[in-house]
Amino acid sequence: MKNLKRVLCALLALVMVLGFVGCKNNGDDKTTPAPNNTNKPAESEVPATAVPNTPLPTGDYNAMSAAIYDAQLGAFNTLYQAAKEEQNVSKRYALMAQAEAKLLEAAVLIPGTTNGGNYGLSRVAKRSASTVLWGNDSDRFHNVLITTELISAEDQTHLKAMWNEVRGTGTYSQKATDYLKEKGYTLKDTYNMGYASDPKTWDALATSRSADSEAIVNTYDGLVEYDNENEIKPALAESWEVSEDGKTYTFHIRQGAKWVDAQGREVADVKADDFVAGMQHMLDAGGGLEYLVENIIVNALEYNKGDVTDFAEVGVKATDDNTVVYTLCQPTSYFITMLGYNVFAPMSRTYFESKGGVFGKDDYKAAVDAGTMKYGQTVNDIAYCGPYTVTNYTAENTIVFEANPTYWNKDNITIKTLTWKFNDGKDPTKAYEDTKAGTLDGCGLSSASLEACKADGNFEKYCTVSDTDATSFVLFLNLNRNAYANVNDATKAVSTMTDDQKKRTDAAMLNVHFRRAIGMGLDIATYNGQVVGEELKLNSVRNSYTPGNFVALEEDVTIEINGESKTFAKGTYYGEIMQAQIDADGVKIKVWDAENQTSDGFAGWHNPANAYEELQQAITELKEFGVEISKDNPIVIDLPYCSGIDIYTNRAQTLKQSVEEALQGCVVVNLVPCADAQEWYYAGYYTESGKDANYTLYDVSGWGPDYGDPATYLDTMLGDGAGYMAKCLGLF
Repeated sequence: MKNLKRVLCALLALVMVLGFVGCKNNGDDKTTPAPNNTNKPAESEVPATAVPNTPLPTGDYNAMSAAIYDAQLGAFNTLYQAAKEEQNVSKRYALMAQAEAKLLEAAVLIPGTTNGGNYGLSRVAKRSASTVLWGNDSDRFHNVLITTELISAEDQTHLKAMWNEVRGTGTYSQKATDYLKEKGYTLKDTYNMGYASDPKTWDALATSRSADSEAIVNTYDGLVEYDNENEIKPALAESWEVSEDGKTYTFHIRQGAKWVDAQGREVADVKADDFVAGMQHMLDAGGGLEYLVENIIVNALEYNKGDVTDFAEVGVKATDDNTVVYTLCQPTSYFITMLGYNVFAPMSRTYFESKGGVFGKDDYKAAVDAGTMKYGQTVNDIAYCGPYTVTNYTAENTIVFEANPTYWNKDNITIKTLTWKFNDGKDPTKAYEDTKAGTLDGCGLSSASLEACKADGNFEKYCTVSDTDATSFVLFLNLNRNAYANVNDATKAVSTMTDDQKKRTDAAMLNVHFRRAIGMGLDIATYNGQVVGEELKLNSVRNSYTPGNFVALEEDVTIEINGESKTFAKGTYYGEIMQAQIDADGVKIKVWDAENQTSDGFAGWHNPANAYEELQQAITELKEFGVEISKDNPIVIDLPYCSGIDIYTNRAQTLKQSVEEALQGCVVVNLVPCADAQEWYYAGYYTESGKDANYTLYDVSGWGPDYGDPATYLDTMLGDGAGYMAKCLGLF
């Protein structure tokens, strides 16, 4: 939310520590099952394709990826495709829940944690920024309320209760402002927050990295925007209409909005055509999120595949300077929720062309290869139509956003200067010390800074527990490993595996019971506790990919679960349906807490006895193909970790210890040290292809939702290169 997250979301604990500052509850980083037509669990397919001497294609990486995907994720994909065809929204949710059950049962990813659930202290008033679970709007800070002094825990709790009471009335900002002033706080118009990874590009339409979009979203406006009560409000679109058949959306662009350069000089008027230009550039650039509009907007898929070369045939058109029309392939109930994501960002056609930008996939690639395409390379190579321009950017140091004097809504922003300060995470108490000093306006607390906060006497007075959000951080298992050192530098993160160990591990990773054994063996609570502390170690643990309460049925729905009809009542959460399918399949994982109506806050996978039982099944099946597993001849798996940051080192050691103990020495976790975060990210997070994924197990990435439908998560696991996160499995 990608959302990467999206998100795509990396940075895990560091984002948790820095993210509290902005009350960031978005999904880059950062949510399903379907009738099982074969009545066979996914694992029944494994023995035939579990080891190297099976009839898998060899030599061709993409063919291998396709065959492995079909064998390991075929049950998920079959059910998911059926779900995507369903037009009834509630039945679609139910079928997707079944499909996700199959994805989780396949154990190609191990659910880990989410943002939030940690202690923090802040000068930012709770809920004064959007907390919508999808898109980029929760990273917009132009309307947050910030005080000159830390806000007490009592007052933050009161503000949260106030938000719950008035949500939807449009009055929260004023009421919160009045309350803070009555309590003696002084509001300010500057906001200082921490960040952990520099943008790689300033082109909003050519990236899927959350570290990019989190910064860029403050430089432009979209058609609509979620406010701090999570209600959709007009932004560059003053109004819109939807056709009776639900397939045509017409937006009327406000007049008078301007594009400016980094120096604030006007370069163009904002026009409807800017949204057409933006969509074409997004598809031409292939930044990784173009799949979001495939099969949504007419001919977007065909243009992306090259079957349509004239963009005029794609379903986004400017009928005049102030009207843009989107034509959809079919009615899409969640389309309006997608508009807060950067794939729908506008772009000034004339400014883009002035920076060497061209349109058309082939011409664009040629311009990039020739080095003539400069758009988005620096903060001086984009046009701005949002609340801020970037006036200072020093890599791994500072990003300064100053109020845009030509912004159409300049009189209604509360923050005039937004300053991001880099923190590499090596000093676990730096964010806390900077917050105390006023250098930052808030932080989350790591286990180390929590102790410092208690010692200072600030804990009881100022600390609250942050909300969790929809970003799902997971651990990925590599099903088709080809890289044993980093792709950008072959001397970094080098595996010590022998050739024989590599072959045996490759075989084991294609056995679903082996993968489940890893997932069930991991003590996720203790692992998470290395970051957030013992007291809160379960708060941010997540047990599914899509949060179980992300959507609920809008009407009663009857579906088939393993041949038996089952009716779920209106209001049933997605997670309950996931759990029903998993239970019917006899897989011993818990993804839904029925009492608390959540998929968070408990360790539903971890069970050493179940882990060892799954391992024994794997040992039996792999033995048939000549792979012997024992304490004397264990399977070795590589886990890269950031050895330069103590909390990551401790977390990696916890993973190693818990998995090895649960599997009684039959698996050895080889910790591969990475000297710094960049080396760690290049083992997997920064890679463009699954072929470059340098790990067996990886815990740096996750996904946040781009819109309000479970497809925003599940689409990332599509095959044939269509699913953005499938590359994390070593595929495509």
